[in-house]
Amino acid sequence: MKRTISRVAKELNVNVETIRFYERKSLIEQPPKPKDGYRHYPDETVDRIHFIKRAQELGFTLDEVSRLLSLEDSPCSEVQELAENKLEAVQAKMKDLRRLENALKALLAQCNENENQAHCPIINSLQPK
Repeated sequence: MKRTISRVAKELNVNVETIRFYERKSLIEQPPKPKDGYRHYPDETVDRIHFIKRAQELGFTLDEVSRLLSLEDSPCSEVQELAENKLEAVQAKMKDLRRLENALKALLAQCNENENQAHCPIINSLQPK
């Protein structure tokens, strides 16, 4: 199936500029331009763009995606190491978010118990002491 860049973009629900950006970043190859007409993207490129978008949905950065793509034919242990590092980063972020959630809950509880409407406990907690 012959696909132009706009057809690939529509099929994968991405912007044409996203595909061009991936080309500039060497994540995908730009097909050769025929003398007359438009470039046509092969199935392999479409699959690769889909892989990139799916990896990004899982939280991988483009640098990490590039590394994953370079490990495509590598032993699973190398890919596993990259995924374990990403999991550790996600878990650390979740821990930070839980800490933030607890702090916000405590501040909201102080607001609910606040009888002096002239002073807000949240504002007070953000001001330097």
